[in-house]
Amino acid sequence: MDGLKLSSDSLLYSHGGKPLIPLVTTSHLISKPRFKPTTNCNNFTLTIGCRSYAGVRVGIFQDVKGLRTKRFKRTNASASIQPVTTEVMEDKPKDLSVSGDSIRRRFLEFYASRGHKILPSSPLVPDDPTVLLTIAGMLQFKPIFLGKVPRQVARATTSQKCIRTNDVENVGKTSRHQTFFEMLGNFSFGDYFKREAINWAWELSTKEFMLPPENLWISVFEDDDETFSIWHDELGVPAERIKRMGAEDNFWTSGVTGPCGPCSEIYYDFHPQRGYSDMDLNDDSRFIEFYNLVFMQYNKKDDGSLEPLKQMNIDTGLGLERVARILQKVDNNYETDLIYPIMEKVSELAMIPYAEAEEHIKTNFKIIGDHIRAVVYLLSDGVFPSNIGRGYVVRRLIRRTVRIGRLLGIKGDCKGNIEGAFLPAIAEKVIELSTQIDSDVKSRAPRILEELKREELRFVQTLERGEKLLDQLLAEALLSSKEDGNSPCLSGKNAFLLYDTFGFPVEITVEVAEERGVSIDLNGFDIEMENQRRQSQAAHNTVKLAVGDTSELTESVSDTEFLGYNTLSARAIIKGLIFEGSSVNQVSEGNDVEVLLDRTPFYAESGGQIGDHGSLYLTQGESKRKTVVKINDVKKSFGNIFVHKGKVMEGAIEVGKEVEAEVDAKLRQRAKVHHTATHLLQAALKSVIGQETSQAGSLVAFERLRFDFNFDRPLQDNQITEVEELINGWIGNATNLDTKVMALTDAKNAGAIAMFGEKYGEEVRVVAVPGVSMELCGGTHVSNTSEIRGFKIISEQGIASGVRRIEAVAGEAYIDYMNVRDSYMKHLCSTLKVKPEDVTTRVESLMEDLRMARNEVSAVRSKAAVYKAATLVTKAFSIGTSTKIRVLVENMDDLDADSLKSAAEYLVDTLEDPAAVILGSSPGEGKVSLVAAFSTGAVKLGIQAGKFIGPIAKLCGGGGGGRPNFAQAGGKKPENLSDALEKAKTDLVAVLSEKSI
Repeated sequence: MDGLKLSSDSLLYSHGGKPLIPLVTTSHLISKPRFKPTTNCNNFTLTIGCRSYAGVRVGIFQDVKGLRTKRFKRTNASASIQPVTTEVMEDKPKDLSVSGDSIRRRFLEFYASRGHKILPSSPLVPDDPTVLLTIAGMLQFKPIFLGKVPRQVARATTSQKCIRTNDVENVGKTSRHQTFFEMLGNFSFGDYFKREAINWAWELSTKEFMLPPENLWISVFEDDDETFSIWHDELGVPAERIKRMGAEDNFWTSGVTGPCGPCSEIYYDFHPQRGYSDMDLNDDSRFIEFYNLVFMQYNKKDDGSLEPLKQMNIDTGLGLERVARILQKVDNNYETDLIYPIMEKVSELAMIPYAEAEEHIKTNFKIIGDHIRAVVYLLSDGVFPSNIGRGYVVRRLIRRTVRIGRLLGIKGDCKGNIEGAFLPAIAEKVIELSTQIDSDVKSRAPRILEELKREELRFVQTLERGEKLLDQLLAEALLSSKEDGNSPCLSGKNAFLLYDTFGFPVEITVEVAEERGVSIDLNGFDIEMENQRRQSQAAHNTVKLAVGDTSELTESVSDTEFLGYNTLSARAIIKGLIFEGSSVNQVSEGNDVEVLLDRTPFYAESGGQIGDHGSLYLTQGESKRKTVVKINDVKKSFGNIFVHKGKVMEGAIEVGKEVEAEVDAKLRQRAKVHHTATHLLQAALKSVIGQETSQAGSLVAFERLRFDFNFDRPLQDNQITEVEELINGWIGNATNLDTKVMALTDAKNAGAIAMFGEKYGEEVRVVAVPGVSMELCGGTHVSNTSEIRGFKIISEQGIASGVRRIEAVAGEAYIDYMNVRDSYMKHLCSTLKVKPEDVTTRVESLMEDLRMARNEVSAVRSKAAVYKAATLVTKAFSIGTSTKIRVLVENMDDLDADSLKSAAEYLVDTLEDPAAVILGSSPGEGKVSLVAAFSTGAVKLGIQAGKFIGPIAKLCGGGGGGRPNFAQAGGKKPENLSDALEKAKTDLVAVLSEKSI
């Protein structure tokens, strides 16, 4: 093979004497023996693979048409690097690259060339209360499929980020299950239908991606003869490779009711040599389904019947990782270039070469590669770890990754800090690969890495607590086995508790238990795991669509024209009325109503800002008006239709009538002030605590503002003061705001900040306070910062891991707040008879007096308790013959816990050693206090106060513990105190009788 030059760093190949670019590093070949990238060389594409023969690494170059194969062998790993140049080739051939990025690009370009608009991926947090996370490419088009939003384009294509966790236990164990994946899709909104969708899917698969037709199988719905005919009669797919399947596999439904229809899927056959007999498309070892075509043509009604949709749609999904697996000729989705570099980083940190690892180790590599990928994109989209909802998904994936990393022996940050976190090092690789998936991930990298570090280190402490609990549970299992004579066994419930609550791997539980001679009830563990899986799968696992009674209304009502940036009143025509969920023509006095207008000055709730309040009037004569509807909220629905919610105050309201819509100007001003103040607040926070902080949510209301932001610790008092001073300084500068509409790309290039959770079109509204902030925002704002008048933070607190919340007031609400606080101060000064500046000193003095008085009262109570205890000494009785043990168990009525303690200490000191004292009381409604005091001699006999008091307290609905000689406990059931003390006496007598023999 002419022109071949080898070195330890690269393999270089030249063809026809013309040097070309390096193909692949030898380290790449060695570390990824099953990954086969391709590159173009003149008129043919080279596929690179490698394997070992007798210790010699052999690589294979093969052209696309299979015309010739050239072999080389790596004979000298230390050969010097030869200089090469890159030739600019003429007549560049069609790009047949099979990298994940190129597959995504080629898919989108394929459909763009067929009239589809390329739209961006929506966030992983959907604008849909029925779904926890974005689980499908069609989710962002749900309102269009429902007919509630008019289509903006007839055809669209996307690469959608998706998260599914219902099969998380299968991740890494199968070749195709993932939590994070990209779904490539093409969509038709009442435009083309089955024939075009099927033909293009076949063309994409066999011509664009050059998949051999003989390796492709098709599934169709059992009754869908039309689809079968297109595949067989028009495209020539043999009938024996088209399988009719039932509704469970090939009929898509969105829920109990709503849009639905048959679907058709394309499968790739990895082993066509096995023939057609005993063929099962669900056989993962042979087939993978990579393209699903949904023909949305029916509406499923409440009675289960199907009616044709007026607008038939196409919804398709092609799994990017699955196609990459096929084209890159690797064994599973994880070994594609979309995920493998992440696993390679894990392999490096674990110091275990992937190619040499045992299968269970490879499975762990795959789990980490998948989970960290999911977590990075979730964090980027604003989902932070918590114990509920989406936050729990992130926390669970992080914890699963951490515990598996520890199982692999990864310790510390792999940079010398044994106490550090290793997740950020792996996440950096995910961020590096994110450019073509989501360009915002890199800009959010500091926040992502910091959150991962914080969550991992916190969880490591939890794991350590789990280890202590495991030791305790194993000790109990061994003790129990001695008592009942059975083999020691840890219950499946306890093993699952360690796994689920403390993130303790069951593999480690089994290993540690076996070392201690304890078995694990793995069947019981599996039952607990299955119960959790079913609960998880039942929650938010499908996209719910429904066609309601207002569908016809949305077809006749166009988007509402918003006039509210420039005016607070306007004449408008009533285009629709909704009463109790149904479209009506008239609503009478006294009833709640939702009004749809053709145009409106009312702002509809969005971007954190609440909807305007106001009124709809009817004009009577030249100057008289009567209030028809009092508006108390406005929201967007059915896309961009404003729904004015209110109550009919007088007469009746009818569709087609003209009304005068007027916004409450004072409330609008309050909202404007607070909205602009949130922009100033974000700018101030970035200045004071760092540019990496960002918004995580907001509320702009009339009486206050709320701003959530990413930060891992409370703000210090001086930081809060600095933030307030900055904002009030900007307010005092009386700066005019600059508002303009521009292209989204231009806005981002100019440095405009996107508001959390908002979706943006190609053109956006940019609101800037020159020199201070610039944000993409559709809300209403003041014209000049001086309108804000003043700003005050009223609270700052944590609401989730790594998320803080500030509540503040500005403008008129600021004045109201200061007036109320001033009134409180005047009243306090009057009561204390001091000047405002002396209030703090006076209050501190009063607190000290109160503390001293309480101490005196406590001392008096203790003395009274001791006096009362002295009268009980004669009630003590003795147990034993050779060694007499003095025992006293008594109810002390309503003594508080401190007095009870004093009484018990007096009695155990007064009674002759050895002695045991148990006292109880009910100091208040629903309260029980218990105390156990054992003398030194009693403790030497083997009884301990701390262990003895716990079971007694349980009878009173509580618990407690303490030292061997002294323990306290509490409870909530005073009615059980007598029984509890009786049990204490009985147990003491039984135990001490045995000890004193």
